[in-house]
Amino acid sequence: MAKKRKQIPLRLSEEMQEAVEKWAADEFRSINGQLEWIIYNALKSENRLPKKKPSEETNNNED
Repeated sequence: MAKKRKQIPLRLSEEMQEAVEKWAADEFRSINGQLEWIIYNALKSENRLPKKKPSEETNNNED
């Protein structure tokens, strides 16, 4: 079953939004996809991602 995604309001300065838009275009991603990727990598680098349950790891290997 697909995980639900939460919508959150986000305020960015115009300069920051333009920079994210350009970066997303350079990477062939949507702006939302780019922001998700940025946040994921920041969480990963700071070791703040939630630990996976053993059942989730098994389900991911079945694909």
